[in-house]
Amino acid sequence: MTTHTPKVSFILTTFNCADPLQQILDSIEMQDYPDIEINIKDGMSTDGTLDIINTFKAESRHQVNIESKKDLGIYDAMNQGYELSTGDIIVFCSDKLIRSDAVSHIIKTINEAGKTCIGAHADLIYANNGTPVRIWKMGNGHIKDGWMVGHPTMYLRREIYQKYGLYKTDYRIAADYEFMARIFKDNEDNIAYLPETIVEMSYGGTSTATAGSYWSSLKEANKALKENGYKFPWIISFRRTLKLFAQFLGAKFRHR
Repeated sequence: MTTHTPKVSFILTTFNCADPLQQILDSIEMQDYPDIEINIKDGMSTDGTLDIINTFKAESRHQVNIESKKDLGIYDAMNQGYELSTGDIIVFCSDKLIRSDAVSHIIKTINEAGKTCIGAHADLIYANNGTPVRIWKMGNGHIKDGWMVGHPTMYLRREIYQKYGLYKTDYRIAADYEFMARIFKDNEDNIAYLPETIVEMSYGGTSTATAGSYWSSLKEANKALKENGYKFPWIISFRRTLKLFAQFLGAKFRHR
């Protein structure tokens, strides 16, 4: 039996992020998967980020595509990064992979799920200065019930971006949620779930850094749900908040 090995395109967006970048790049380099492409869209960094990127490109065993120019923010940069990519499977990477077989396991999960599977996702761990704090078990479900994919673990077939489009740049915080609301409205049962932790995510993301930013994220999420025709968007957002709170408590207790 022949195992399908689609090319996996990692897309990284960088701007003055020299400190965490090397670890993220090293975690991709150590993957045992044979066909990986790395695409880096930089926003004209001035802190040594580009030096790290160029050194990595010279030494990497993978194909590395680099572009450094101005953009309109993170989601515009992600869209530009996508345009650099040529792979069959797309993953937007801003966090460290914690296992050398992370990509292999994700692709195996997609292959085993069959042709109707649009991609796969997995669990992630939050860390504070490298110290694990909480494991987030994502599971599968439906957007309308408050479920969502952990974006850093989401690997999708290229056809999904071709069919549904890229990230909306009029969103400041929740364009990733809007994108998921858009694609999973029709495909909720077709993304496979790998019940393994593959990503270490640092605290302090745009949508979770403060209570105020979380409220802003919820308002944008409500807008996303309305735009995509979901009924009772605030109820969905409330369910999502309850799930996050339950996940937060459960993960916290597991790490005591």
